[in-house]
Amino acid sequence: MSDLLMRIQSPEFQAMSERVLEVTALTSRLNVLPFDDEAGKAELFERILGRPLPPRATIYPPFFTDHGLNLDLADRVFINQNCTFLDYAGIRLAERVMVAPQATFITVGHPVDTEDRRIWLTGGPIDVEENVWIGAGATILPGVTIGRDSVIAAGAVVAEDVPPRSLVAGGKATVRRSW
Repeated sequence: MSDLLMRIQSPEFQAMSERVLEVTALTSRLNVLPFDDEAGKAELFERILGRPLPPRATIYPPFFTDHGLNLDLADRVFINQNCTFLDYAGIRLAERVMVAPQATFITVGHPVDTEDRRIWLTGGPIDVEENVWIGAGATILPGVTIGRDSVIAAGAVVAEDVPPRSLVAGGKATVRRSW
């Protein structure tokens, strides 16, 4: 899971923080545009993502991302309202991926150990393969790959890779470690 290890007091972190502020301002503007302002949405998505949306990709605002430049959307991706993509470590949505409302994709976090929590940022990329459906309110955590043709049920918390053609459901929290 930990492809990313970044010291919080570093030039890399400072650059990331500046980008987060820039993109937060852009998404704030995007999310108040009239729904039918296609030109305004296209211009803001291009600034947020660093490139135009693929021609047949659809995103319904409100839409949230913290970085934008590491969100790779293929053709025919559909993202419904109120989804969040914390994409600093990279998120790839392959062709025909459908994302229901309020889904959250998180590629970054902090170490579990108390002393390291405010010193380091950790994480890993998320890779969603072709023809996957992510249900409403699902949360996809760092370092996860979701296999082709799979379905992530509404409210599921995905912390491990999902094999192709699988249905995963559930979000039961369990004690994994104590200190």
